Amino acid sequence: MALTLNESLNNLQLSGIRRITAKAKQKPGCILLTLGEPDGNTAEPVKACVAASLAENDTHYPPNNGKDFLREAIARTMEARGVHYAPDEIIATCGATEALFVALTCVMNPGDEVIVPTPAFGLYESIVTLNRGVFVPLDTRADAFQIRAAALDATASERTKAIVLTSPNNPTGCVYDEESLAAVAAFAAQHDVYVICDDVYANLVYDDAPYRGFACRYPELRDRVIVCDSFSKPYAMTGWRLGWVAADASIAAEMAKIHQYMVSSVPSFVQRAAACALEHTLPVTMQTAEDRLGVSNQVSRFVLPICTTINMNGCAAFILVTSLFLMQNGGMPLPWTTMILWLFISVISAVGNAGVPMGCYFLTLSLMSGINAPIGIMGIILPIYTIIDMIETAENVWSDSCVCAMVDRDLKR
Repeated sequence: MALTLNESLNNLQLSGIRRITAKAKQKPGCILLTLGEPDGNTAEPVKACVAASLAENDTHYPPNNGKDFLREAIARTMEARGVHYAPDEIIATCGATEALFVALTCVMNPGDEVIVPTPAFGLYESIVTLNRGVFVPLDTRADAFQIRAAALDATASERTKAIVLTSPNNPTGCVYDEESLAAVAAFAAQHDVYVICDDVYANLVYDDAPYRGFACRYPELRDRVIVCDSFSKPYAMTGWRLGWVAADASIAAEMAKIHQYMVSSVPSFVQRAAACALEHTLPVTMQTAEDRLGVSNQVSRFVLPICTTINMNGCAAFILVTSLFLMQNGGMPLPWTTMILWLFISVISAVGNAGVPMGCYFLTLSLMSGINAPIGIMGIILPIYTIIDMIETAENVWSDSCVCAMVDRDLKR
Protein backbone atom coordinates (compact mmCIF):
# COMPACT_ATOMS: atom_id res chain seq x y z
CA MET A 1 0.00 0.00 0.00
CA ALA A 2 1.29 3.46 -0.93
CA LEU A 3 2.25 5.87 1.83
CA THR A 4 -0.47 8.49 2.33
CA LEU A 5 -1.09 11.44 4.62
CA ASN A 6 -4.20 12.83 6.28
CA GLU A 7 -6.51 13.71 3.38
CA SER A 8 -7.98 16.69 5.24
CA LEU A 9 -4.63 18.43 4.71
CA ASN A 10 -5.15 18.46 0.94
CA ASN A 11 -7.44 21.48 1.11
CA LEU A 12 -5.48 23.27 3.81
CA GLN A 13 -2.95 26.05 3.20
CA LEU A 14 -0.56 27.80 5.55
CA SER A 15 -1.89 31.10 6.90
CA GLY A 16 -1.76 33.90 4.35
CA ILE A 17 -1.43 36.40 7.19
CA ARG A 18 1.73 34.67 8.39
CA ARG A 19 3.19 34.48 4.88
CA ILE A 20 2.66 38.19 4.26
CA THR A 21 4.01 39.05 7.73
CA ALA A 22 7.19 37.06 7.07
CA LYS A 23 7.73 38.93 3.78
CA ALA A 24 7.00 42.31 5.36
CA LYS A 25 9.57 41.71 8.12
CA GLN A 26 12.22 41.19 5.44
CA LYS A 27 11.74 44.76 4.20
CA PRO A 28 13.31 47.41 6.48
CA GLY A 29 10.88 50.14 7.54
CA CYS A 30 7.80 48.25 6.44
CA ILE A 31 4.77 49.01 8.63
CA LEU A 32 3.02 45.78 9.63
CA LEU A 33 -0.76 45.83 9.39
CA THR A 34 -1.07 42.04 9.40
CA LEU A 35 -0.93 40.36 12.79
CA GLY A 36 -3.02 41.86 15.58
CA GLU A 37 -0.20 43.11 17.79
CA PRO A 38 -0.83 45.58 20.62
CA ASP A 39 1.40 48.65 20.41
CA GLY A 40 2.90 48.04 23.87
CA ASN A 41 4.81 45.30 25.63
CA THR A 42 3.82 42.97 28.44
CA ALA A 43 3.65 44.84 31.77
CA GLU A 44 6.83 44.66 33.84
CA PRO A 45 5.14 43.08 36.91
CA VAL A 46 3.84 40.26 34.74
CA LYS A 47 7.31 39.59 33.38
CA ALA A 48 8.73 39.81 36.89
CA CYS A 49 6.41 37.01 37.97
CA VAL A 50 8.06 34.72 35.43
CA ALA A 51 11.49 35.56 36.79
CA ALA A 52 10.27 34.84 40.31
CA SER A 53 8.68 31.54 39.25
CA LEU A 54 11.90 30.43 37.58
CA ALA A 55 13.90 31.46 40.64
CA GLU A 56 11.58 29.26 42.70
CA ASN A 57 12.18 26.34 40.30
CA ASP A 58 8.59 26.27 39.11
CA THR A 59 9.75 24.17 36.15
CA HIS A 60 8.01 20.87 36.72
CA TYR A 61 4.83 19.28 35.32
CA PRO A 62 1.76 21.31 36.30
CA PRO A 63 -1.84 20.05 36.39
CA ASN A 64 -3.12 19.45 32.86
CA ASN A 65 -5.92 22.01 32.99
CA GLY A 66 -3.87 24.68 34.75
CA LYS A 67 -2.99 25.45 38.34
CA ASP A 68 -5.85 26.17 40.71
CA PHE A 69 -4.88 29.81 41.31
CA LEU A 70 -4.86 30.54 37.57
CA ARG A 71 -8.23 28.95 36.89
CA GLU A 72 -9.65 30.73 39.94
CA ALA A 73 -8.33 34.05 38.59
CA ILE A 74 -9.89 33.31 35.19
CA ALA A 75 -13.20 32.46 36.87
CA ARG A 76 -13.15 35.81 38.72
CA THR A 77 -12.35 37.64 35.48
CA MET A 78 -15.29 36.01 33.71
CA GLU A 79 -17.53 36.65 36.73
CA ALA A 80 -16.77 40.37 36.41
CA ARG A 81 -18.18 40.17 32.86
CA GLY A 82 -21.32 38.42 34.08
CA VAL A 83 -20.24 34.97 32.86
CA HIS A 84 -20.29 32.28 35.53
CA TYR A 85 -17.99 29.27 35.34
CA ALA A 86 -16.39 27.36 38.18
CA PRO A 87 -12.62 26.88 38.08
CA ASP A 88 -13.17 23.18 37.32
CA GLU A 89 -15.03 24.21 34.14
CA ILE A 90 -12.04 26.16 32.83
CA ILE A 91 -8.97 24.88 30.96
CA ALA A 92 -5.84 26.99 30.49
CA THR A 93 -4.77 26.59 26.86
CA CYS A 94 -1.91 27.47 24.53
CA GLY A 95 -3.62 30.60 23.26
CA ALA A 96 -7.14 31.02 21.96
CA THR A 97 -6.02 29.01 18.93
CA GLU A 98 -5.84 25.84 20.98
CA ALA A 99 -9.01 26.82 22.84
CA LEU A 100 -10.91 27.05 19.55
CA PHE A 101 -9.36 23.83 18.26
CA VAL A 102 -10.31 21.99 21.44
CA ALA A 103 -13.84 23.41 21.41
CA LEU A 104 -14.63 22.54 17.80
CA THR A 105 -12.90 19.15 17.93
CA CYS A 106 -14.95 18.30 21.00
CA VAL A 107 -18.32 18.87 19.32
CA MET A 108 -17.66 17.90 15.68
CA ASN A 109 -18.03 14.62 13.85
CA PRO A 110 -17.03 14.09 10.19
CA GLY A 111 -19.54 15.78 7.90
CA ASP A 112 -20.86 18.18 10.55
CA GLU A 113 -21.45 21.75 9.40
CA VAL A 114 -20.22 24.84 11.25
CA ILE A 115 -21.71 28.24 10.46
CA VAL A 116 -19.29 31.17 10.58
CA PRO A 117 -20.45 34.77 9.93
CA THR A 118 -18.13 36.28 7.34
CA PRO A 119 -15.87 38.19 6.87
CA ALA A 120 -14.09 36.05 9.46
CA PHE A 121 -10.71 35.05 10.81
CA GLY A 122 -9.32 32.28 8.60
CA LEU A 123 -8.53 29.97 11.52
CA TYR A 124 -12.12 28.77 11.89
CA GLU A 125 -12.30 27.28 8.42
CA SER A 126 -8.95 25.53 8.91
CA ILE A 127 -10.08 23.90 12.15
CA VAL A 128 -13.36 22.77 10.61
CA THR A 129 -11.47 21.32 7.64
CA LEU A 130 -9.03 19.41 9.86
CA ASN A 131 -12.00 17.91 11.69
CA ARG A 132 -13.42 16.74 8.33
CA GLY A 133 -16.37 19.07 8.69
CA VAL A 134 -18.07 21.52 6.37
CA PHE A 135 -17.42 25.24 6.71
CA VAL A 136 -20.64 27.19 6.04
CA PRO A 137 -20.06 30.95 5.56
CA LEU A 138 -22.83 33.36 6.54
CA ASP A 139 -22.21 36.53 4.51
CA THR A 140 -23.07 39.54 6.70
CA ARG A 141 -22.01 42.33 4.35
CA ALA A 142 -25.55 43.17 3.27
CA ASP A 143 -26.63 43.60 6.91
CA ALA A 144 -23.82 45.93 8.03
CA PHE A 145 -21.95 42.86 9.35
CA GLN A 146 -24.77 41.96 11.72
CA ILE A 147 -26.55 38.58 11.89
CA ARG A 148 -30.18 38.48 10.84
CA ALA A 149 -32.53 35.62 11.61
CA ALA A 150 -33.66 35.03 8.02
CA ALA A 151 -30.10 34.81 6.70
CA LEU A 152 -29.10 32.53 9.56
CA ASP A 153 -32.04 30.20 9.04
CA ALA A 154 -31.16 29.95 5.35
CA THR A 155 -27.80 28.39 6.22
CA ALA A 156 -29.25 25.67 8.47
CA SER A 157 -29.37 22.00 7.56
CA GLU A 158 -29.72 18.67 9.30
CA ARG A 159 -25.93 18.56 9.69
CA THR A 160 -25.54 21.98 11.35
CA LYS A 161 -23.58 21.40 14.53
CA ALA A 162 -22.27 24.78 15.68
CA ILE A 163 -21.99 28.48 15.00
CA VAL A 164 -18.92 30.57 15.78
CA LEU A 165 -19.46 34.07 17.21
CA THR A 166 -16.63 36.60 17.27
CA SER A 167 -17.74 39.85 18.88
CA PRO A 168 -16.10 42.28 18.55
CA ASN A 169 -15.42 40.77 15.17
CA ASN A 170 -12.14 40.11 13.44
CA PRO A 171 -11.61 41.59 10.84
CA THR A 172 -14.59 44.00 10.72
CA GLY A 173 -14.47 45.31 14.29
CA CYS A 174 -18.25 45.01 14.39
CA VAL A 175 -19.91 44.38 17.77
CA TYR A 176 -23.02 42.24 17.39
CA ASP A 177 -26.19 44.06 18.44
CA GLU A 178 -29.05 42.67 20.51
CA GLU A 179 -30.95 41.56 17.42
CA SER A 180 -27.98 39.55 16.18
CA LEU A 181 -27.40 37.83 19.50
CA ALA A 182 -31.10 37.12 19.94
CA ALA A 183 -31.22 35.55 16.48
CA VAL A 184 -28.32 33.25 17.37
CA ALA A 185 -29.89 32.34 20.72
CA ALA A 186 -33.20 31.41 19.09
CA PHE A 187 -31.39 29.47 16.38
CA ALA A 188 -29.25 27.55 18.89
CA ALA A 189 -32.28 26.64 20.99
CA GLN A 190 -34.42 25.61 18.01
CA HIS A 191 -31.80 23.60 16.13
CA ASP A 192 -29.79 22.24 19.10
CA VAL A 193 -26.47 23.62 17.93
CA TYR A 194 -23.43 24.71 19.90
CA VAL A 195 -22.39 28.36 20.10
CA ILE A 196 -18.61 28.82 20.14
CA CYS A 197 -17.91 32.30 21.53
CA ASP A 198 -14.52 33.67 20.49
CA ASP A 199 -14.27 36.47 23.08
CA VAL A 200 -10.64 37.47 22.56
CA TYR A 201 -11.63 41.09 21.82
CA ALA A 202 -14.27 41.44 24.55
CA ASN A 203 -12.02 43.76 26.60
CA LEU A 204 -11.57 46.10 23.65
CA VAL A 205 -15.07 47.59 23.57
CA TYR A 206 -15.23 51.31 24.32
CA ASP A 207 -18.96 52.07 24.42
CA ASP A 208 -20.39 53.91 27.43
CA ALA A 209 -22.44 50.88 28.48
CA PRO A 210 -20.51 47.82 29.78
CA TYR A 211 -20.13 45.14 27.12
CA ARG A 212 -22.28 42.06 27.62
CA GLY A 213 -21.42 39.11 25.40
CA PHE A 214 -23.53 36.16 24.29
CA ALA A 215 -22.69 33.90 27.25
CA CYS A 216 -23.61 36.69 29.66
CA ARG A 217 -26.94 37.44 27.98
CA TYR A 218 -28.12 33.85 27.58
CA PRO A 219 -27.16 31.80 30.65
CA GLU A 220 -30.09 29.45 29.91
CA LEU A 221 -28.08 28.14 26.93
CA ARG A 222 -25.15 27.17 29.12
CA ASP A 223 -25.36 23.53 28.05
CA ARG A 224 -24.44 24.48 24.46
CA VAL A 225 -22.13 27.51 24.87
CA ILE A 226 -18.32 27.28 24.84
CA VAL A 227 -16.31 30.42 25.59
CA CYS A 228 -12.77 30.86 24.22
CA ASP A 229 -10.54 33.72 25.35
CA SER A 230 -6.93 34.88 25.29
CA PHE A 231 -4.32 36.87 27.17
CA SER A 232 -2.83 38.14 23.89
CA LYS A 233 -4.68 41.33 22.99
CA PRO A 234 -5.80 42.88 26.30
CA TYR A 235 -2.53 42.20 28.12
CA ALA A 236 -0.02 42.55 25.24
CA MET A 237 0.98 38.89 25.63
CA THR A 238 0.75 37.66 22.04
CA GLY A 239 4.05 35.77 22.23
CA TRP A 240 3.15 33.99 25.48
CA ARG A 241 0.57 31.78 23.73
CA LEU A 242 -1.85 31.69 26.65
CA GLY A 243 -5.62 31.48 26.64
CA TRP A 244 -8.49 29.54 28.09
CA VAL A 245 -11.67 27.71 27.23
CA ALA A 246 -14.72 27.45 29.51
CA ALA A 247 -17.88 25.38 29.25
CA ASP A 248 -20.41 23.48 31.28
CA ALA A 249 -18.78 20.73 33.37
CA SER A 250 -20.02 17.93 31.10
CA ILE A 251 -18.39 19.57 28.04
CA ALA A 252 -15.27 20.73 29.89
CA ALA A 253 -14.54 17.17 30.98
CA GLU A 254 -14.51 16.01 27.35
CA MET A 255 -12.44 18.97 26.16
CA ALA A 256 -9.88 18.17 28.84
CA LYS A 257 -9.18 14.86 27.12
CA ILE A 258 -8.30 16.59 23.87
CA HIS A 259 -6.22 19.22 25.63
CA GLN A 260 -4.31 16.59 27.62
CA TYR A 261 -3.29 14.55 24.59
CA MET A 262 -2.66 17.59 22.41
CA VAL A 263 -0.34 19.70 24.60
CA SER A 264 -0.49 18.17 28.10
CA SER A 265 -0.57 21.65 29.70
CA VAL A 266 0.59 25.22 29.36
CA PRO A 267 4.09 25.84 30.80
CA SER A 268 4.22 25.85 34.58
CA PHE A 269 6.36 28.94 35.16
CA VAL A 270 4.12 31.33 33.19
CA GLN A 271 0.93 30.59 35.09
CA ARG A 272 1.60 32.89 38.04
CA ALA A 273 2.31 35.70 35.58
CA ALA A 274 -0.95 34.98 33.75
CA ALA A 275 -2.88 35.28 37.01
CA CYS A 276 -1.01 38.51 37.74
CA ALA A 277 -2.10 39.94 34.38
CA LEU A 278 -5.74 39.09 35.03
CA GLU A 279 -5.78 40.63 38.49
CA HIS A 280 -4.20 43.90 37.48
CA THR A 281 -6.02 46.46 39.67
CA LEU A 282 -6.30 49.19 37.02
CA PRO A 283 -8.81 47.39 34.72
CA VAL A 284 -10.78 46.27 37.81
CA THR A 285 -10.98 49.86 39.02
CA MET A 286 -12.11 51.01 35.59
CA GLN A 287 -14.83 48.37 35.44
CA THR A 288 -16.05 49.23 38.93
CA ALA A 289 -16.14 52.96 38.22
CA GLU A 290 -18.08 52.40 35.01
CA ASP A 291 -20.52 49.80 36.34
CA ARG A 292 -21.21 51.00 39.88
CA LEU A 293 -20.55 54.73 39.74
CA GLY A 294 -21.96 55.31 36.26
CA VAL A 295 -18.74 56.96 35.05
CA SER A 296 -18.33 57.13 31.29
CA ASN A 297 -15.58 54.95 29.92
CA GLN A 298 -13.92 57.94 28.23
CA VAL A 299 -13.40 59.53 31.66
CA SER A 300 -12.42 56.37 33.56
CA ARG A 301 -9.89 55.29 30.94
CA PHE A 302 -8.27 58.74 30.92
CA VAL A 303 -8.37 59.72 34.60
CA LEU A 304 -7.62 56.39 36.30
CA PRO A 305 -4.31 55.67 34.51
CA ILE A 306 -3.12 59.16 35.52
CA CYS A 307 -4.17 58.63 39.15
CA THR A 308 -2.55 55.22 39.22
CA THR A 309 0.72 56.61 37.86
CA ILE A 310 0.71 59.31 40.57
CA ASN A 311 0.03 56.68 43.22
CA MET A 312 3.13 54.78 42.17
CA ASN A 313 5.24 57.02 44.45
CA GLY A 314 4.61 54.53 47.28
CA CYS A 315 5.69 51.63 45.07
CA ALA A 316 8.81 53.52 43.99
CA ALA A 317 9.69 54.18 47.63
CA PHE A 318 9.34 50.49 48.50
CA ILE A 319 11.52 49.37 45.59
CA LEU A 320 14.17 52.00 46.35
CA VAL A 321 14.37 51.50 50.12
CA THR A 322 14.25 47.71 49.93
CA SER A 323 16.84 47.55 47.15
CA LEU A 324 19.26 49.84 48.96
CA PHE A 325 18.75 47.89 52.18
CA LEU A 326 19.49 44.57 50.50
CA MET A 327 22.57 45.93 48.76
CA GLN A 328 23.86 47.43 51.98
CA ASN A 329 23.09 44.20 53.82
CA GLY A 330 25.18 42.34 51.23
CA GLY A 331 28.14 44.67 51.69
CA MET A 332 27.79 46.39 48.31
CA PRO A 333 29.16 49.96 48.08
CA LEU A 334 26.49 52.69 47.83
CA PRO A 335 27.97 55.92 46.46
CA TRP A 336 25.62 58.79 45.58
CA THR A 337 25.76 57.88 41.89
CA THR A 338 24.48 54.36 42.66
CA MET A 339 21.68 55.71 44.86
CA ILE A 340 20.57 58.19 42.19
CA LEU A 341 20.65 55.43 39.57
CA TRP A 342 18.45 53.19 41.73
CA LEU A 343 16.07 56.08 42.39
CA PHE A 344 15.58 56.34 38.62
CA ILE A 345 15.20 52.54 38.26
CA SER A 346 12.68 52.46 41.11
CA VAL A 347 10.48 55.18 39.60
CA ILE A 348 10.45 53.56 36.15
CA SER A 349 9.73 50.13 37.65
CA ALA A 350 6.92 51.50 39.83
CA VAL A 351 5.21 53.21 36.88
CA GLY A 352 5.45 49.97 34.90
CA ASN A 353 3.98 48.12 37.87
CA ALA A 354 0.74 50.13 37.42
CA GLY A 355 -0.87 48.98 40.62
CA VAL A 356 -0.49 45.21 40.51
CA PRO A 357 -0.81 43.85 44.06
CA MET A 358 2.52 42.39 45.19
CA GLY A 359 4.06 43.65 41.95
CA CYS A 360 6.58 45.87 43.76
CA TYR A 361 7.75 42.95 45.88
CA PHE A 362 8.37 40.70 42.88
CA LEU A 363 9.93 43.56 40.91
CA THR A 364 12.39 44.15 43.73
CA LEU A 365 13.09 40.43 43.96
CA SER A 366 13.76 40.29 40.23
CA LEU A 367 15.98 43.40 40.22
CA MET A 368 18.02 42.16 43.17
CA SER A 369 18.41 38.70 41.67
CA GLY A 370 19.76 40.33 38.52
CA ILE A 371 22.69 41.90 40.42
CA ASN A 372 23.27 38.89 42.69
CA ALA A 373 22.21 40.74 45.85
CA PRO A 374 21.31 38.60 48.88
CA ILE A 375 17.55 38.06 48.69
CA GLY A 376 16.95 35.60 51.54
CA ILE A 377 15.74 38.40 53.80
CA MET A 378 12.91 39.10 51.33
CA GLY A 379 11.12 36.16 52.94
CA ILE A 380 10.96 38.18 56.16
CA ILE A 381 9.87 41.34 54.37
CA LEU A 382 7.05 39.60 52.45
CA PRO A 383 4.50 39.17 55.30
CA ILE A 384 4.95 42.79 56.38
CA TYR A 385 4.70 44.11 52.86
CA THR A 386 1.62 41.99 52.14
CA ILE A 387 -0.34 43.79 54.86
CA ILE A 388 0.89 47.23 53.82
CA ASP A 389 0.19 46.49 50.14
CA MET A 390 -3.39 45.39 50.76
CA ILE A 391 -4.15 48.54 52.73
CA GLU A 392 -2.44 50.79 50.19
CA THR A 393 -4.15 49.14 47.21
CA ALA A 394 -7.60 49.47 48.80
CA GLU A 395 -6.97 53.13 49.64
CA ASN A 396 -5.68 53.88 46.16
CA VAL A 397 -8.67 52.24 44.46
CA TRP A 398 -11.07 54.19 46.68
CA SER A 399 -9.35 57.56 46.20
CA ASP A 400 -8.87 57.10 42.45
CA SER A 401 -12.53 56.17 42.01
CA CYS A 402 -13.58 59.28 43.95
CA VAL A 403 -11.44 61.50 41.71
CA CYS A 404 -12.82 59.78 38.62
CA ALA A 405 -16.44 60.22 39.77
CA MET A 406 -15.89 63.92 40.54
CA VAL A 407 -14.33 64.58 37.13
CA ASP A 408 -17.18 62.74 35.41
CA ARG A 409 -19.79 64.71 37.38
CA ASP A 410 -18.18 68.06 36.53
CA LEU A 411 -17.97 67.19 32.82
CA LYS A 412 -21.67 66.26 32.73
CA ARG A 413 -22.81 69.59 34.15
